[in-house]
Amino acid sequence: MHPKITEVLSETFKVPAVEIHPEATMDSLEMDSLAVAEFAVIIKEKLGVDTDAETLLKGATLAEITAFLDQATAVGAPR
Repeated sequence: MHPKITEVLSETFKVPAVEIHPEATMDSLEMDSLAVAEFAVIIKEKLGVDTDAETLLKGATLAEITAFLDQATAVGAPR
C-alpha cells in the first residue's frame, strides 16, 4: 500500500520521494486541505476506499494512513 501512496504523492502532487516516509504527515508534506481532499478522491478511485480527509488524512502519519488502507482493503470494507 505504501508504494501506491508514494506514487500518488510523487506523481500527482510532486512531493519529492525522499520526503515520503512513514512518519510524514500531510502537513509536513505541505499538502493543504484542497490537496488532501484531492488525495482522498484519488485513493477512492484507485483503491475503492472512502477516507475522511479532515480527520484521517490531515492529522495522520503516512504509516497510519497505510495501515488504515491495508485494513480497509483486506476486510473488503464498503466501497
